[in-house]
Amino acid sequence: MRDISRDLPFWRSFLFVPVLNDKFIDGAPERGADNIQLDMEDAIPPSQKELARAKLGEVADRLSDKGCDVVVRINRPWRLAIPDIEASIRPAVLALTLPKVPNAEHVRAVAEIVDEVERERGMEPGHTDFVVMIETAEGLANINEIADAHPRVVGIIIGAEDLAVSMGMRPTHKSLMIPNMQAVTAARAAGCLPLGFVGSVAGYSDLKEYRETIKEARELGFVGGFAIHPDQVGILNEEFAPSADEVSHAKALIETFEQALEEGRGAISYQGKMVDLPVVEQARALLKTNSRIKERKS
Repeated sequence: MRDISRDLPFWRSFLFVPVLNDKFIDGAPERGADNIQLDMEDAIPPSQKELARAKLGEVADRLSDKGCDVVVRINRPWRLAIPDIEASIRPAVLALTLPKVPNAEHVRAVAEIVDEVERERGMEPGHTDFVVMIETAEGLANINEIADAHPRVVGIIIGAEDLAVSMGMRPTHKSLMIPNMQAVTAARAAGCLPLGFVGSVAGYSDLKEYRETIKEARELGFVGGFAIHPDQVGILNEEFAPSADEVSHAKALIETFEQALEEGRGAISYQGKMVDLPVVEQARALLKTNSRIKERKS
């Protein structure tokens, strides 16, 4: 069982950047994403996988030197995954995104390989975190065990399109709601980040609709998501952050409640609503998120 009180990365936005696209790589640090997700999977054709691995270290180091948090999405088949891991493990890479995770044993097998590579390279044990993607019916059936499989797991996300294929369903809001709520539940129970939203990551053309989708995601308990286009980054950062009014309200609510505690009262009425400890804990969590945003900007 992991320590669910541990500090997790603060990643509202994961901007996908193909390893072999120099133009996108050069512009990535200016996009404002909380991390840059170098993609070794879907964005790289089979004939260019080896070239991408050869370039990965230099690209990761360059982005890290510019202050970027770097994550690498590796491939799923073992014959591709193992060389991807060996190419990725370095101080500049903070996490691996593991696609199509079927069960907890898969996560632990990857962790064993990462343990060896980190040791061989003189890195701090446990340096490399995991974001796990649930993209098959098998993975969804095992989602709770996957989320709690290893201390390296810091985030969990549903891959809408692949899951829809595996489940024989259309990737609609209705069909994806239950899997995504399973992901929130599994992530919160395991003490890791619930990532994503109820919809397709490919839906970036209508940014107004995309913003509404991300607003809903925050209400459902998600804290960040993947972006395949730079225009999505600002929306993710804004909507997965508290507004100025929310921050002011939370501060005033906590102050009023703490004063009531000193007077011997455990519940109060504040602006016409009953407030007790769970409501206050929500306000404190909001202020913690706001503090981490300030830290990232400083």
